[in-house]
Amino acid sequence: MKDTQKKVLVVEDESSIRKFLAINLNRSGFQVLECESGEEALVLLEKEEATVAILDVMLPGMDGFELCQKIRKTNPEMIIIMLTAKGQDMDKIMGLELGADDYMIKPFNPLELIARINAHLRKIAINKKSNHKMIEFHGLKLDLDGQRFFKENNEVELTPTEFAMMKLLMTDPGKAFSRDDILNGIWGKAYFGDIKTVDVHIRRIREKIENNPSDPQWIETVWGFGYRLRGVRNNEKY
Repeated sequence: MKDTQKKVLVVEDESSIRKFLAINLNRSGFQVLECESGEEALVLLEKEEATVAILDVMLPGMDGFELCQKIRKTNPEMIIIMLTAKGQDMDKIMGLELGADDYMIKPFNPLELIARINAHLRKIAINKKSNHKMIEFHGLKLDLDGQRFFKENNEVELTPTEFAMMKLLMTDPGKAFSRDDILNGIWGKAYFGDIKTVDVHIRRIREKIENNPSDPQWIETVWGFGYRLRGVRNNEKY
């Protein structure tokens, strides 16, 4: 029997697209749960577990954005990939703002989608296999075994992508990471997504961990370059 990590939920109202995705995912070793509406997907998730959800933005009734929000509230560790129409930049940004980890623009090669899914699964596996079981920094704590994040001993729910970003920043406090560094480190060098993806995820993390997101205590913007975790580097004072 295939494990939960290989189970993918596909929510797409166009049956031809849904079946096409299911066939390709099955061929790549994934077990697929198919739904044609957000309402149907929520009912199914009460009975079934999945590691990945692929959500079309344009769904009848509850749209993909609302579905993303509802799934994220009850499944913080699920990988969510949104399917958006070509040229709909606001759809991409809104999906990320609402908790999606990634997006694909229609039409797309299903092999690229599968590559994206596998990249996210590898990211989770690498985090769990790290030699560091716990990373702590000035009131922030990453439990790599449990995939849990704590701010001043209070647990904060992060998405898999947000968790990976915090791990990247916390393993080298004070180092300035460019947006390209972060894209390559989290999504892989083969990723061709919008660099704004990084900014949206950083904004979401700040909203969760900073007391004042507009004046961040931990994640500092390096203007015109990227981000760094405020800290000590090259004997500089914190």
